[in-house]
This record gives sequence, structure tokens and C-alpha cells, in this order.
Amino acid sequence: MSRTNFDMLLQAGCHFGHLKRKWNPAMAQYIYTERNGIHIIDLHKTVVKIDEAADALKQIAKSGKKILFVATKKQTKEIIADKATSVGMPYVIERWPGGMLTNFPTIRKAVKKMANIDKLMQDGTFANLSKRELLQITRQRAKLEKNLGSIADLTRLPSALFVVDVLKEQIAVHEANRLGIPVFGIVDTNSDPNNIDFVIPANDDAKDSVETILTACCNAINEGLEERKVEKADEKAADAQAEAEVEEVKPKRATRKPRKAAEAKAEEKAEAPVEEAPKAEEKAEEKAEEAAAE
Repeated sequence: MSRTNFDMLLQAGCHFGHLKRKWNPAMAQYIYTERNGIHIIDLHKTVVKIDEAADALKQIAKSGKKILFVATKKQTKEIIADKATSVGMPYVIERWPGGMLTNFPTIRKAVKKMANIDKLMQDGTFANLSKRELLQITRQRAKLEKNLGSIADLTRLPSALFVVDVLKEQIAVHEANRLGIPVFGIVDTNSDPNNIDFVIPANDDAKDSVETILTACCNAINEGLEERKVEKADEKAADAQAEAEVEEVKPKRATRKPRKAAEAKAEEKAEAPVEEAPKAEEKAEEKAEEAAAE
């Protein structure tokens, strides 16, 4: 069953591309026609591409990995923040911090700095600071929160990137390409799809278009997360059952060990007199020799 359909995408305005003079020839395969100087995207292909991307995202989420959502355009910020938060995924909606992926340890240090400021505020360390110093630290904390607060839980590199407007977020795409991180992208007619692993040809400016596509993808991610929960619950149940079976077997094995020990001891006792007999004979001979010598 398809996650979207032609009518749904048409109603959301996913078919509107950019002006013909601004097009990227690499998008020719996804363009249906041109109308009033504007390219029209083939929504039949978009439906198929959304399903492909959604299935791949579902598998990533099912394996317990993170997907980083990226969209710094004003009209899509809120949508990205809401959808990513609903599935517990990190996101970037402010300026993309250069080197966020390629220089990830430095970004993690900045996130830890934010956590340290919080900790010092709670334990009362800042109570002795002057108003000016406190204001500087508070501003620094607010800036870090704005830029990195949404990725505070991202302790390792994400397993995938989901980008809205790959032309605007080309630095993020370039970093992901360098590290071999798969990129999912809503690609408009003015963008290059060659660097995108999962291309979703659609209007990347309209709110309704972005929201419709993100809803389908986030629903798939949610399915993957739910399946992961079910699998973990099944594994726990199986482990508990295996442990119970082991506990049942243990007493039977314990009763066998004493028997073996008793048998071993009996054998030792039986063998002991046989070994001692030659020694007694040797001593008797020695005594006889001593008597003869005397």
C-alpha cells in the first residue's frame, strides 16, 4: 500500500517546480511538462520515490539509529521541528554549523559545555558571580541552545540525513557525502539530484508540500520504532524463558556431581593398599639384611 497518492500530492502543491530558466537539467527525468514558464513535476514518480524513501527510513529507525533532519528555511522550520520531535529524532533548523559532521567531536564539546553551564547553575556555583558575568554566561547558554539544543541527544554521527531543499543545504549534503552518510532529500527542479541517495522530487518551498511528504516519512519512522519495541519485548521474554529453563536444569546436574566425587574417592581408597603393599615388602627385606649383617 502506497503511503501517499497522486491526488494528495496534487492538493498539497507538490507538483510546482521552479521557473524554466532556473532549472537543473539533471532533474529532467522527474519533470512532466512546462506550464506558464514553470516546470511541473511528475507526481507519479514522486509517489514511488516517497515510498522508497519511507521504507529505507523505517529500516534505519528499526535498527535503533538516528536520522538528522535539516531545514533552515523560514517556512519549513516549524514543520521540521514538530515532525522530528514527534519521532524523537535530532534536527537543525538554524544556521548549519560548518563541520557539524566532519568535525563532530568539536560540536560534541560545545554541547557538553551547555550541559556544564546547566549543572553549575543548578548547584549554585554562579551565585557568587557579578551580574555582568552572569549575563554573559546566560547569553552564551542561550546561543548554544538555539544552535545546538536540538542535537543535544546526538551522541554519535547520524546514520542518515533528511534534507529539505538540497540546494540551500548543500554544505550539509557535502559533509554527509564525504562521510558516506546516506542523504534523503526533497529535491526541486532547480537542484542537483546526483548527490542525493534517496531523491523525492517535489516542491520544497510550499509548507503543505513539505508537510505532506514529512508526514508520510515520519509515519514510516514511527512504524520502525514500534517494531523495534516489539522485537525487544520478544527478546526479553525469550531470554527470561531461557533463564528459567537453565534454572530448572541446574539442580539435576548438581545431584550428579557428588556421586562422581564419591566414586572417585572409593577408587582412590581401593587403589591405596595395592600401592602400599610393595613398600611393606621392601621394608621387611631391609630389616632382614640389617639382621644378617649384625
